[in-house]
Amino acid sequence: MEPMTLEFPALPTQRADLIQRLKASQTYDIAIIGGGATGLGVALDAAARGFSVVLVDSHDFAKGTSSRATKLVHGGVRYLAQGNISLVREALHERTRLLANAPHLAQPLPFVMPSYKFWEAPFYGVGLKMYDALAGKAGLGATEFLSRAQTLRDLPTVQTQGLKGGVKYWDGQFDDARLALALARSAARAGALLVNYCAATGLIHEAGKVVGLQLSDEESGQALTVRAKCIVNATGVWVDRLRGLDGQAIGREARPMVAPSQGVHIVVDRSFLPTDHALLVPKTADGRVLFAVPWLGKTILGTTDTPRNDLAREPMAFREELDFILGEAGRYLSKAPTPADIRSIWVGLRPLVKPPENDGDRTQALSREHTVLVSKSGLVTVTGGKWTTYRAMAEDVLDNCFAGGLLPQRPGGVTDDLLLVGAQPSAHRISDAPGLHLYGSEAAGVLALPGSGVELGGGLTEAMVRFAARYEYARTVEDVLARRSRLLFLDAALAKSLAVAVAGLLEQEGHAAPRLDEFLALADQYLTLPDGTSPG
Repeated sequence: MEPMTLEFPALPTQRADLIQRLKASQTYDIAIIGGGATGLGVALDAAARGFSVVLVDSHDFAKGTSSRATKLVHGGVRYLAQGNISLVREALHERTRLLANAPHLAQPLPFVMPSYKFWEAPFYGVGLKMYDALAGKAGLGATEFLSRAQTLRDLPTVQTQGLKGGVKYWDGQFDDARLALALARSAARAGALLVNYCAATGLIHEAGKVVGLQLSDEESGQALTVRAKCIVNATGVWVDRLRGLDGQAIGREARPMVAPSQGVHIVVDRSFLPTDHALLVPKTADGRVLFAVPWLGKTILGTTDTPRNDLAREPMAFREELDFILGEAGRYLSKAPTPADIRSIWVGLRPLVKPPENDGDRTQALSREHTVLVSKSGLVTVTGGKWTTYRAMAEDVLDNCFAGGLLPQRPGGVTDDLLLVGAQPSAHRISDAPGLHLYGSEAAGVLALPGSGVELGGGLTEAMVRFAARYEYARTVEDVLARRSRLLFLDAALAKSLAVAVAGLLEQEGHAAPRLDEFLALADQYLTLPDGTSPG
């Protein structure tokens, strides 16, 4: 099937216009709280089916978990070891769809697993050959057994002592925050209203059913309300707050369904792994997985899986997590990274789902590692899952809305071949200009803005800041330097050095409060070790 695209010029995202639309007395088909991967996926799917859609987020889109992934689009190879073939097939299908619908943001990536014991290459290689067989035409490249020399060719800085060879296989890589932004803008082009920095402070119930939201514009403090036939709680690790409010309103306790776990990532210079291949250690000394992944000119090292009892918006790494990542990386790289080599430390919270039991709600614990729950009031809650399957998750949420009688059923599959904003039609070429490849077909629009030839640093130009302010919902310095560009995640010190210039440009674009001081403090946190010191 030929890919579909929504042909519109770039839509402006002026705050005043968005708030004015939000004030209009309209009952939407669906209102979504949460602008991460799941909520944005639901917004796009619903809007593409012709439903009227509004989505709000108390912070920026993808501010939480959805901008802090390991940047991998994976076909679920770990499910193969569990014998869950259906999960592997679904993940492989969704990987294909994501790479096809956002080729400017997601591409194939080769992984190499070095072997230091005679049994490792055949043991893992056989499983990966099965992975290839399941992928079929959806495969990105054939699994190869590598000699010692071939392994060193692909991983030139891998530890040589005891190296016997390796196995190469293929998965995908993407830019998570910019993919979230592409989903938001694609949903807007399909007719959805999306507003960041607009918090859902309460739920509106009538006759025991949830019928709307109480909102607060985080910039003006203005109270707003919005009504909808269906309310979707897609707030990730924070879903239990709204579930608690819903339970109080209808006199039923909502038992917590999320136990957060954090994943830590460390970014170091590309010199530690100067290659376009990722390093994967499937089982470290303590049984965990280690990645060293090339990304936007740097190397990401990670990750961890540590339970947390709090829900901090900006969690910090524990000392043992940094010690684990640096220590294991030092075992597999010829040059061991030290704290002084860290360019940025970032932490994401993952929602580990424990669906409520025996409370009478209609619960569906889905095989895709996400859970959808429809409460007695009609509040639809979705959490769990992973970026690769965001599109399938969105379809499942709408299926639950239909099954609960909240929305009239409409045919699905509308996003299967829907090109996202910036996806390049095959007749055109994606710009190869530095820093512009992530804009895809919109690169020319960026170049047409004032300051396209003025680089601030790290590939970021004045025109990119203006484009973010005018067309990409950016409101603050953090929005620009953390998620429109990824400099905070790549080099926090560099991002900090550009903050004043970015704030000035945002003010020129009419943003009265770009929150400069908040960003400077955040940049310091991304450079702060658990003992309070900074790298170097």
